[in-house]
Amino acid sequence: MKRIKIEENGIRLVWEITDANEIKLLHFSTLDFEEKYMVSDTGTQSFYPVEILVSGQDRVGERHGHKYTQTSPGYRMKYKNFEDYRNEKGRKLEITTEDTITGLEAISHMQFYDGISVVRSWTKIINKGEEAQGLEYVSSFSLNGIDKEGIEAFDEKIEIAIPHNAWQKELCWQTYTLKELGLSVSQPGIMHRSSKTIGISNTGNWSTKEYLPMGYLHNRETNSSLFWQIEHNGSWYWEISDQDGHVYLKLSGPNEHHNHWWKNLQSGETFVTVPVSVGSCVGGFDEAMGELTKYRRQIRRKNGDNEHLGVIFNDYMNCLFGDPTTAKELPLIDKAAEAGCEYYCIDCGWYSKGFWWDGVGEWIPSKERFPGGLKEVMDYIRSKGMIPGVWLELEVMGIKCPKANKVSEDWYFMRHGKRVFDRSRYQLDFRNSEVRAHASSVIDRLVTEYGVGYIKMDYNIEPGIGTETNADSAGDGLLEHNRAYLAWLDGIFQKYPGLVIENCSSGGLRMDYAMLSRYSIQSTSDQEDYVRYATIAANAPSAVTPEQAAVWSYPLTEGDCEEVIYNMVNAMMLRIHQSGHLAELSTERFQYVKEALEYYKRIRGNLKTALPYWPLGISDYEDPWVSLGLKAQRGEYLAVWRRESQSQIKDLPLKHLKGKEITVSCAYPREGKCAYEWHKEAGVLTVKLPERISARIFEIRENR
Repeated sequence: MKRIKIEENGIRLVWEITDANEIKLLHFSTLDFEEKYMVSDTGTQSFYPVEILVSGQDRVGERHGHKYTQTSPGYRMKYKNFEDYRNEKGRKLEITTEDTITGLEAISHMQFYDGISVVRSWTKIINKGEEAQGLEYVSSFSLNGIDKEGIEAFDEKIEIAIPHNAWQKELCWQTYTLKELGLSVSQPGIMHRSSKTIGISNTGNWSTKEYLPMGYLHNRETNSSLFWQIEHNGSWYWEISDQDGHVYLKLSGPNEHHNHWWKNLQSGETFVTVPVSVGSCVGGFDEAMGELTKYRRQIRRKNGDNEHLGVIFNDYMNCLFGDPTTAKELPLIDKAAEAGCEYYCIDCGWYSKGFWWDGVGEWIPSKERFPGGLKEVMDYIRSKGMIPGVWLELEVMGIKCPKANKVSEDWYFMRHGKRVFDRSRYQLDFRNSEVRAHASSVIDRLVTEYGVGYIKMDYNIEPGIGTETNADSAGDGLLEHNRAYLAWLDGIFQKYPGLVIENCSSGGLRMDYAMLSRYSIQSTSDQEDYVRYATIAANAPSAVTPEQAAVWSYPLTEGDCEEVIYNMVNAMMLRIHQSGHLAELSTERFQYVKEALEYYKRIRGNLKTALPYWPLGISDYEDPWVSLGLKAQRGEYLAVWRRESQSQIKDLPLKHLKGKEITVSCAYPREGKCAYEWHKEAGVLTVKLPERISARIFEIRENR
């Protein structure tokens, strides 16, 4: 037996190569490895670094329900090679194992990024045997013993935060003990197994319709955290349960049981799992999200939009709501330019004279809506110093689109010999080269003929488990479509590197870092209630870097000054999606919009490197007070929202500033009509907001 120990970027890893030539991952943590915590009734047997489940293979031992433990051939993989080298990103590990019975070889990849306590992990499977092997499950990351540090029972010391997600109610984090989720120690000191799993998954193309593909685990006894995200735009699965006296975490893309994915891997073929990222740190949620924020900035496409942070006006939300015309757009264009917007995006409906939903697909401008042509409006936008943009939904074709029945069936997702419908649209299959050519031609025409520099790329259907066309399973078809779409998108950005494309899926229903490693900006919600939007805005940096998180700001036609201020504060710490009938606002209310955009332009250079923190914790939709802080290189910014609180006063703990001399100022609005005081020894900023629904942005500077 021998051990391999690695420490990189604050993460400590320990592998064991047994006398039977098996390799086990014993440790992945910011904490030191301590042998005394390796307590298991089967020793290190269950610390498999990769799980592989193949059809027709016997699972030796206790399976216990649908848990992905003791998988076959996963449990019998033998150690072959361990590579440790550096590339342009940082340190890279490749651990190779093999199974002589099936002929499968697995290469477990771990990519470090210099200075960041996060590892990207994925698995490559090669069939070196003579027969095809049916893959039912392959892990991208597998770790047992995530509870092992400390002496308390895991159901006492471990808590887990799960990010629930839904249309107009995005980013709803909830924290549980393992016992509250049904995973508990039956008798302290006695080894146990259960059939219970904490399994979180998505099936389909809306990757975040119920949950974000991420999670957070905190060991309260040791004050250490483990956190992860799955970087995929389709079906995925993660699982926590117990095995041999410990708690494990397994991350993957789709599998057969949960996601209808099955891959018949032929002799000589290779399959690569979706990438995932896993990090560890000392501290809590703020520290973990800080590391993830740095990592997300590292893996995404380098682009000018995330450097400049342009201000976008979009005519949809609480404004035209999909009914654009030349007559309606021109006064909005004037006021958006006067306010200081830099992009102007015409949303849905521009291609249809009437009901626009089920006729999408050709993307020809409507002459009825734009008698002088769409280009006339695009040119007018540009004449006002703004870059024009339009809304698209390229992955679908409406059932009433003239082109819908002129193309072959293999353009579409098919199941049981029929086209897949959802909400009067067909799902296009991006594995088809003709579909990709069609989508590319639309982009080419908009950019070259109309001078479009911004596209809101929406996606409003859920086509389900996948497609049976040219696939081993419906889930296999979906996975390959997901990957083909990403490859197509890469080609578009290569051709038009300056084009800004927003990722929108009925708001935030595809808020994943397969998409966001390409797209520079993410719609966070279709939430129409600006008061509730504060929770989405405050929580957004847990899922998206601040400079990618687009938040609506839509001053209401009937409202007051505090309503405008609140609306603007929602967006000003992130990316501003300005909307609302600006031409109908009073002069005083419009001035608050202008002041907000002017201030945003002064600070946006700091926001693109800032790290988030939450003085009041992650926000719930019922919270009477909400707060988000951003630590920038030159000071800090703090947004505070009061939502129907009975009290005018709130204490905001700023633990990282405790004992320090700081200067606090109300940065927006300048005439803040609020009170605030810093209590150095307590590390608390006390603020007073007189109005029951109100918000402010504060600047904090350390006195040096």
